Amino acid sequence: MRKLAVFNNISLDGYFCDARGGMDWAKMDNDAEFNAFITENARGGGVLLFGRVTYDLMAGFWPTPAAQQMMPELAENMNKGPKVVFSRSMVEAGWNNTTLVRDGMIETVRRMKLEGGPAMVILGSGSIVAQLAAVNLIDEYQVVVNPIALGAGRSMFEGLPQAMNLRCTLSRTFRNGKTFLSYEPLN
Repeated sequence: MRKLAVFNNISLDGYFCDARGGMDWAKMDNDAEFNAFITENARGGGVLLFGRVTYDLMAGFWPTPAAQQMMPELAENMNKGPKVVFSRSMVEAGWNNTTLVRDGMIETVRRMKLEGGPAMVILGSGSIVAQLAAVNLIDEYQVVVNPIALGAGRSMFEGLPQAMNLRCTLSRTFRNGKTFLSYEPLN
């Protein structure tokens, strides 16, 4: 069975996006160690899963010359890899190698996990994380805790119907103050 992981940046106060829905506070910086880690982590390949809002942000950045110049290897992986966007409002997904799923997200993810193949990773999307976590379809939660407090925003677990117990499987702190944590569910 193929694995499903989440990779999200969060603020010290636990938000994956700020009160306006922005994620620009979690940008890459000039820390070579951290940037190398992110690039290596992205080399794992697999299928990227997005909600519509995060998809729009990613599709608006990774195919651009700026992304190619800033992070060429990561941009290449993002643009070439298979992607799935879950959205009831989108008519078509224009970013290459993207499949649009309009209905049945939980059933689609359950089927994809059973099909086998490369791992799947949810990037930056909060609402689909909470929905898939509620039905125990996520195998690993990878978060980068950023040294910033936003004061308000959205949690990627917003709307989770019950508490979820997790076990930390890996942690790593970088010189830029960011900390990578990996958890697996115990329930």
